Amino acid sequence: MILYPNAKLNLGLNIVERRSDGYHNLETVFYPIPLYDTLQVELQDADVPYTFQMNGNALDCNPEDNLIIKALKLLKSQGYPIPSTRIILDKQIPSGAGMGGGSADAAFMLKALNELYQLGITNSTLEEYAARLGADCAIFIQNKPVYAEGIGNIFSPIALTLKGYFLVIIKPDIFISTGKAFSQIKPKHPEKNLKDIIKMPIGTWRETMINDFEESVFPQFPRLAELKQQLYDNGAIYAAMSGSGSSLFGIFSEPVDLQPLFSDCFYKGVML
Repeated sequence: MILYPNAKLNLGLNIVERRSDGYHNLETVFYPIPLYDTLQVELQDADVPYTFQMNGNALDCNPEDNLIIKALKLLKSQGYPIPSTRIILDKQIPSGAGMGGGSADAAFMLKALNELYQLGITNSTLEEYAARLGADCAIFIQNKPVYAEGIGNIFSPIALTLKGYFLVIIKPDIFISTGKAFSQIKPKHPEKNLKDIIKMPIGTWRETMINDFEESVFPQFPRLAELKQQLYDNGAIYAAMSGSGSSLFGIFSEPVDLQPLFSDCFYKGVML
């Protein structure tokens, strides 16, 4: 079985309050985008619980720490019969980008095991399991635009499509610690709810939609602020950082080729 875990963008991100458990309540719009990893999952005849191979943008970490393996172990811990499984992951979504690549891989792994071994797990239960693996994981179970609250795990359906727009994604070689980014946030309730903002024309988003992380991250990494401004200078209708970064995106009304401008960054241009 071959699946294609996709990335996501945060269209706006407001950190509204700190929770007693140390997490933060937020509100954001998760929007799936056509930037993919490739995940191959299949039954194998072996005396080990699994084998795991990673290609592409390989992560420098112990396989046991990979969310894909944690997803498999989570289902086994719940009593589901999962035989020896061969797993091959080809990483193309940049890591540490705020685009949910690892979260998508984990969620698609849950879906792959459920289908491959006919476990009969409902989507709602898959979402519960995914949320245990990470705050962003659950959105990739149904994998459609949603308004999210809580720690990013309480979803409300929204009628939003960016079909026909052109998306540019850039990621410089900058690492941002998510924990540190959260620690420097000053939670506050936004003046206008994202549910209302996304109903407005995209041309108004620049003045109304914000990512709270930009306020704390941009002073530390001025290059990110420069890249965002370059997207606007070259015609973006709306540009922002996704999640806690370090990727940025620009939404354009027509296709553009800005790769020469961002030659020192990961670059992807795609029609939505």
